[in-house]
Amino acid sequence: MNYKFQILTAALLFIVIACQVPNKETHTISNEWKSTLKSQLGIYGHRNWILIVDKAFPSQTANGITTIDTNEDLLPVLEFTLAQIDSCKHVKPIIYTDKELNFITKEQVVEIESFRVELTSMLGNKTSQVLLHDSVFTKIDRASKLFNVMVLKTNQLIPYSSVFIQLDCKYWSADKEKYLRKAMAVKEE
Repeated sequence: MNYKFQILTAALLFIVIACQVPNKETHTISNEWKSTLKSQLGIYGHRNWILIVDKAFPSQTANGITTIDTNEDLLPVLEFTLAQIDSCKHVKPIIYTDKELNFITKEQVVEIESFRVELTSMLGNKTSQVLLHDSVFTKIDRASKLFNVMVLKTNQLIPYSSVFIQLDCKYWSADKEKYLRKAMAVKEE
């Protein structure tokens, strides 16, 4: 009888442990995008893109585009992504948002005002450019032919809420580049 009790106890313990494994795996999978982002930022440079997109954003077929389902809300994904970019020494963000977002009313999307306020607050003093949604697609299409684009798909259900980040060189400014090109042109004459 003692032997049967030990087998029953071991079987119950095995079932309890087996039922807990999916929760651990789900947690690991939901954070996998963070590891991928961190490792890719070490490789990415100017002209690479990172898109933080709403749930309806289409999966694209271009070879240079990688889509990762974060299974998280958009603003926390954006906050983490911006913090990772800010911690890099080699790249800085050029941020684009959809122009359409500014024209959505609370009658269309109840939480639109709070989303816009949180988004503006999160972007802080970072300069963001507003473009028509289709214009962003054109930029991404061109970029993906030569450079990698990472799409971080979120659970966001607000249309036109995606944030598009083009990476730029942090340690070399446009003014320095302009000066360099002028000096090269003078030298060639």
